[in-house]
This record gives sequence, C-alpha cells and structure tokens, in this order.
Amino acid sequence: MSIPASLAANPRLDRWVGFEEPGLVRVAVGKVEYGQGALTGLAQIAAEELDVGLDRLDVVNPETDLSPDEGLTVGSMSTEISGAAIRQACAEVRALFVAAAARRLGCAPGDLDVDDGAFVRNGAPSGLDYWALAAEVDLAVAPTGEAAPKSPDRHRIVGRSHQRLDLPAKVFGAAYLHDLVQPGMLHARVLRQPGPTAKLAGLDEAAIRRAAGAPVEILREGQFVAILAPNEAAANAAIGAAEQVAQWDNARDLTPALSEATSLKELPCESFPSPLPPVEPSNRRRFAASYSRPYIAHGSMGPSCGLAVFRNGELTVWTHAQGVYPMRTMLARICGLAPSNIKVIHTQGAGTYGHNGSDDAAIDAALIAVRKPGIPIRALWRREDEFGHEPVGTAMHVELTAELDAGGRIADYGAEIWSGSHTGGRGRCLAETALGLPAPPPFVPPGAQAGQRFSGGVLNAVPSYDIPVKRVTEHVVQAPVRTSSLRGLGGPVNTYATECFVDELAELAGQDPVAFRLAQVSDPRARVVIERTAAMCGWAARGPAGTGHGLGFAYCRYRERGAYVAAAVALHVDTEVRLDRMWCAADCGQVINPDACINQLEGGMIMAASWALKEQVRFSGAGVVTTTWDDYPILRFDEVPPVDIELIMAQTERSVGSGEVSLGPAMAAIGNAVAHALGARLRDLPYTRDRIARALLAD
Repeated sequence: MSIPASLAANPRLDRWVGFEEPGLVRVAVGKVEYGQGALTGLAQIAAEELDVGLDRLDVVNPETDLSPDEGLTVGSMSTEISGAAIRQACAEVRALFVAAAARRLGCAPGDLDVDDGAFVRNGAPSGLDYWALAAEVDLAVAPTGEAAPKSPDRHRIVGRSHQRLDLPAKVFGAAYLHDLVQPGMLHARVLRQPGPTAKLAGLDEAAIRRAAGAPVEILREGQFVAILAPNEAAANAAIGAAEQVAQWDNARDLTPALSEATSLKELPCESFPSPLPPVEPSNRRRFAASYSRPYIAHGSMGPSCGLAVFRNGELTVWTHAQGVYPMRTMLARICGLAPSNIKVIHTQGAGTYGHNGSDDAAIDAALIAVRKPGIPIRALWRREDEFGHEPVGTAMHVELTAELDAGGRIADYGAEIWSGSHTGGRGRCLAETALGLPAPPPFVPPGAQAGQRFSGGVLNAVPSYDIPVKRVTEHVVQAPVRTSSLRGLGGPVNTYATECFVDELAELAGQDPVAFRLAQVSDPRARVVIERTAAMCGWAARGPAGTGHGLGFAYCRYRERGAYVAAAVALHVDTEVRLDRMWCAADCGQVINPDACINQLEGGMIMAASWALKEQVRFSGAGVVTTTWDDYPILRFDEVPPVDIELIMAQTERSVGSGEVSLGPAMAAIGNAVAHALGARLRDLPYTRDRIARALLAD
C-alpha cells in the first residue's frame, strides 16, 4: 500500500498521534481551520481509525514544531490530502498497539478489537487500553504502508454528522486572534504606498501626533511607515491623519477602465497557446461567445490581524494565515532570522477563502516587533486597508468557440482565456516591497507536479463532457493591482463561462439543456447528479422563456478529477434579479461529515450568487476605490433564498473537497436562469440593473 504524500513528507507517527495524557489522544494535522469545518472532519477520521470517541481527542492547534508540515490550507484539499494522511497514520498506530496488546495477552492480533480506546478480546474487556501500553509502543517510527485502514462498511463515525469542534469557542468569544491581548501590547497601523513604485516625499509627523491625542511612535524605514499607539482610538486617528499629510512621488495612477475585464486584452501578458492545431474549416455548425467576471474582493467580514513579540532573539507570531510553516519561511526571509528562532501559531480570524491580507498583517506585526524587542505588537487592518490593499481575485475574460456535429453533439471546443495571476500575490507582501527587499523565489502552488506548469486560470476551462477535441489557450496578464488566490481560483469563472455556453449550444442544437448535457456524459456518477438536480428543481415543468421568471441549470466535475456537482436556480427579474430557490446535488466521494459538507456546498452557492449579482472591485487613481461596504455590496441576508442540497453518499469512493465545487455551477445556473427569464443573454458579471437594461435594449 502506498503512503499518502503528506504522511510521507512527515514520516514520524508521533508527529500525528500521541497518548501522553491519560484518557486523551493527541491528534495533530498541518491544515488550519478558518471556517470550513476541516479540523472536525479530520478528527472524525482519526477517531474512526483509532476506535475512540471524538470527546477523547485533543486536536492540536496548528503551530510550528507541534504540527506536521502540510503546507498551505488551500484548494479544498484538506480532507483529500490531510485526511488520507491522518487515516493512514492512525491505522498504523492502531496496528502497533494491537500488536503490543496481543503480545501482552498471548493471543493473535486478529483476536482483538478496540472499543473507545480499550482492547477487547472475544467481546470481553482485556484490561488494556492505549494509555496502559503507551510506554512500550514507540511511535517515533516511520509508517510502513502495511496497515490497512478500516473499510467503509465498518465506519461508525465517518459518514455521520457531528457538531463542529471550533464553534463553542467562537460562540463564546474565545477563538479569535482579534481578541487576543498580551501585556504591554502596542497597537500598530501601517501607512501604505499608493502603488509599489511610490516614494515618500514628505510626512508631517507633528500633525499625526496632534491627531492621535495620545503619545505615538512613528517608525520609518524606506517606504515603510508604522505608527505605534497605546490604544485603538489613537492608532486609528493617527493613521487617518498620516494618509492626509503624506506626500508621495511616483504614485500609481489607474484609469477606471482598468476595472473592466475587457481591459485584460490590452495589457502585457505571457501566452500559452493550445498544443493542438487550429480548428480546420468544416460544414459543422459553429458558435462563439465571450464571458467575463471583474476583479472581486475576498470580502472578509472582519479585517486582517497579526500579533508578534520578539524576545531574547526568538520571534513568536500569531496569525490567521493559511499555513504556519509557509508563514515561518516568509518571516525568516523578511526578518532575517533563522526558521528555528521563529514560532508561528495559527489563531482563527474572521475567515476567508483564499489569500487575503492575513499574511501582510502578520508580517507587519513581525517587522515592527523585531525593531521593538520585548513589546507585543498587534497590527490590525482597517476595513479600508482590507478592501484597498489585500490581493484581489483577478478579473477574467473568456472567449469560447465550438462546433456541433450532425447529431447536435459538441465535436470541437476551444477556450481562450485572459486572466491575471491567481497566485501572484503569494509570497511577496506589501511591507517587503516598501522596504525594497529582493523579490522572493517564484511561488510553487501546492499540487503542482515537478516540471509541469500549474495555472489556476485554466481550471475547468473545458466542459465536463465527452468532447473529442478540446483546445485551451491562456494569456496570463500583468494586472494593474496585486492579485492572488480567491476561492476556486479560475475554476468558478471558467465553469460559469462553459456552462452558460453549453446552454447556448443546446439552443443552437434545438435541444433541452438538461437532455443536451446528458447526451454528452457517459460517466454514471455525473448522470446521477444531473438527473437528481433536474428532479429536485422540477425541470420537466419549466416554463417558456421571456416571462420574467427563470429556471437555470448547470453541471461540472470539479477540476476534472474532483466532485460531481449540478445546480439549478429559480429566480425572477424586473429591474433587478431576485433569487427564489437554489438546488444542488453533489457526489464528493466518501463524505466524512454530511452536515459540514452540506454547509460548504450551500455557502459556496450563496457566495457565487453574491459574485454573480453584486460584486466588483473598481480602480481609479492610486488604486482600489471600493473600500467600504457601501462601495462593495454583497448579498444581504434578506436576499438569500432557500437552498436545497442532496448528497450522493459514495462512501466507497475517494474523498474529494466540497469547499469550492458549487460556486461555478451556481453562477452558471444563475446566468442561465436570467437568460431564461429575460429571453436575452447576459454574459458579463455582475448582473446589475444597468446591465439588465442594456441587454433588454440590445435585444
């Protein structure tokens, strides 16, 4: 049996599991919790394989040197990657303890079972448990790959809903980094450059001190300016004044037109053409259309925060970033310290899907802390900082072409994509640029194969159907602002484009959109989710187009190897789009915690609806100008429709993630429902009142 990659990279069993405290099982994983419920699912896997109750688990908070190094928590891969590792690690640990118990009892290992940590022989208690044997079982060993995890038919914990382990502390206000207080702590704010080439020409420090109303310290080094204050009010007043009195040379000057996805085609780029030859002339019916999404923000409900202290040459940082070991590597490079002298502790923040300002806030705090030894530094971003300076999700412009054969099936498919980088902001923070430090090594995304190019811009760039010829050309654009990963990378946008395009191809072929899809899918798991979603939404009773009421459908197999997901949306349109109901059927392989899986799918659909109907980052002058919730509206609670989710419990299949898989189908289903309601197609997101009016006038 092969050893999962994450376990092979951290090959000592005691890095994952321990029995140091009587009655408790220490379980450590390298993935962080930031709202997705991942740690609860991973704990269920551990409890299942060890045959202990969940209440016996002491799940270690991710911290360098205490947790295995599993890199970043990204890509909806925690269950798939870390779950496989912890399952095998626990199976190995269980096998070692069963063998030790068998030696003590003079019996065969097969005669023993485990019941809540206690060894049972032929149904009777043996008097031994994990803790009684802990001293004689050496877990400081590598896995062998020979221990077999439990078969799904024996699962009693996996596949059943359990309450999330992280919720009680959140409900009672003890979970968040923002609430962490250290004695003698100073509050920091950082003055941001208006663009990476801007130079500070002048700063009226006296005006800043007057505005603060309390003693403040101003640190200046290159273009890095930090203000330290004894309380939040003084820090906020001082940074507000600093922004007013700072004088900059060579500030960035962006035109509002750069906010639109169509501008991507005019910017410098690196192109990666399809390896297949161009389509040859034929008599087949040919169709082409383009789709786009603008730049969008993470929209974290709370702004980023970092806390750091530097004592006796040791730097300790508390962060809500996506991985403690990658953060330690970045801190070592930027602060000039050995990694062994840095401790990074994950502490939950407001939650985000992707790379927001959490890295930057931690670096802000650390850079100041090493310049102020012995004093805890808390760097909190304001709402304006979060919207204005986080790495945003890049705009994308997608041009699609297809040919239909005589039977109305897709015979040739092409996608040409213009997109900023989906990982470009990773590894280089704002403070690093302000200090003029050398650029870091290129970021290698998790899962990228050696020697192979990985790009988030081409995820799901072709539909999940049986198509003989598929061509993809990508243009990676130098975006005018910092862009980086946001939930799903390019996958949701490409699925939105392809699945809206498939609806248009179905119309060209004169076929029902669901029947058109089913005719081009041979995978039985795909057919199940398509048919179930169609039944859930009452597709057979779908009315005519152009009535103001629409029902739309979409399907995708995520990244061509992940979950199978179909979505349907009912809505109505007058001057604006209002959602009436959403449906989704999903096959995510083996489901660990059904309730958590449903929450992820439901949350993804609601987030996708917000992207489709509301969200756009706009630029002007020095950068982002949508810096408040008034400027950047998101879907409100009273706009969220009922969402029905049905899980296909494929418990004998490999587990795959659910955190990103519903976004693309939901956006596409909204697009198709709007087209059905209006009798006219909108292709550029978001579907605002102005865009609806223009589409109706054009029609």
